[in-house]
Amino acid sequence: MSDAARPHAPILTVTVNPALDVTTSTEKVVSEHKMRCGQTRLDPGGGGINVSRAIRNLGGTTTALYTAGGPTGQAYRQLLEAEGLAARVIPIAGSTRESFTVDELSSGEQFRFVLQGPELAESEWQAVLRAVDEDLPEGGYIVASGSLPPGVPDDFYARVARLAAQRGARAIIDSSGPSLRAALDESVHVVAPSRRELAELVGADIADLDTQIHAAQELIADGRSSFVALTLGGAGAVLVSRDEVLQLPAAPVTVRSTVGAGDAFLAGMVLRMAQGRSSAETFRTAVACGAATAALPGTALGDAETVARLEQVLAAA
Repeated sequence: MSDAARPHAPILTVTVNPALDVTTSTEKVVSEHKMRCGQTRLDPGGGGINVSRAIRNLGGTTTALYTAGGPTGQAYRQLLEAEGLAARVIPIAGSTRESFTVDELSSGEQFRFVLQGPELAESEWQAVLRAVDEDLPEGGYIVASGSLPPGVPDDFYARVARLAAQRGARAIIDSSGPSLRAALDESVHVVAPSRRELAELVGADIADLDTQIHAAQELIADGRSSFVALTLGGAGAVLVSRDEVLQLPAAPVTVRSTVGAGDAFLAGMVLRMAQGRSSAETFRTAVACGAATAALPGTALGDAETVARLEQVLAAA
């Protein structure tokens, strides 16, 4: 059976602060000058939505729960509907934010401008939690990913993790700062901090790989997470659990854009977990997904064929 046809446990993704991703290019970014841009690409973005889109590219299915409002939100909904994702939208009064990425052709550098997002009323973020409670798959997986917009309390993801535990679902949290720390206090299945975020969580300097692994093991020993996935850029990635430490080199691709690469990494991980695959297979797919996305321009997400090829390369590494 192909990976695309392999059944998996249900997956729900949650995006409280989605963004309409606008990507373009210009020859050179110069202050106080009118810069003529190339072709513009629009994508429905934001952590959980990107995870759902990347899982779809791999042949899996999800339900994507997200907020949307205003003219930008209407455009966002239309783009998402055109992609055919199963989704549930929570209407909000404010207008969905935009994220603006410009590739500078002369240097190959990328400039990313991420707007804050609309303020959510208590009734709006409470409506998201009610929807989570209603749609949570019994024994399945829930991925809560991305920043929290103004008005949403720091313990929002902790509440999501609490609801997941009540339903026997596994919570995967991808956030940072106080919201990540609060979620870990509820104990989650997977967390994917950056090196800086991991250092903040354990309150220590973790400059080298050994201390990074030890810091991840501390989170697991404390019962805060079952798995810690740490991406290390050109140095590859590490997956730590109670029983093992897995390390992979960076996949051999030319990086064109890092937008969505972390979300794709998480998508590969949760899909393989939901399929009941081994930790080694799960980790390999995650790294391949992140690399396949980083090799593409703008906000494009990697496809199944490229991911499968990179998995083979990593398996032989």
